[in-house]
Amino acid sequence: MPKAEGKRFDFLTEDTICPDYLETFDFDSPEQYILAETDEFSAVCPFSGLPDYAYLKIEYYPTGGKCIELKSLKYYIISYRNVGIYQEAATKRIYEDLRNILNTEKLKVTTTYNTRGGFDTTCAEGHLK
Repeated sequence: MPKAEGKRFDFLTEDTICPDYLETFDFDSPEQYILAETDEFSAVCPFSGLPDYAYLKIEYYPTGGKCIELKSLKYYIISYRNVGIYQEAATKRIYEDLRNILNTEKLKVTTTYNTRGGFDTTCAEGHLK
């Protein structure tokens, strides 16, 4: 059986994450709660080079008069697939990119990662208040 010691998988850097994929549409209902979620988020651990898989939950109120277009969100999320980024940094980056394009402070991004090394990890950025 071949040894994996000292072996690493190649991965991309954070500058390949593509917030330009994100598109919005005008929506005038600032009190409406919007939830988008998927269990298909993945990125790469920059320490080990191994994949991290997570459930991603995006909650927001469109106080900036915009909603995220879901197909564009899917393309954006897929741009993380081969990127080496720590779990906490991925959560923060998604939050910041969405906050900028939606122009809202009522936004929360939560990632719940699959168990890894015996640890469960949940990261959250933002608030809905």
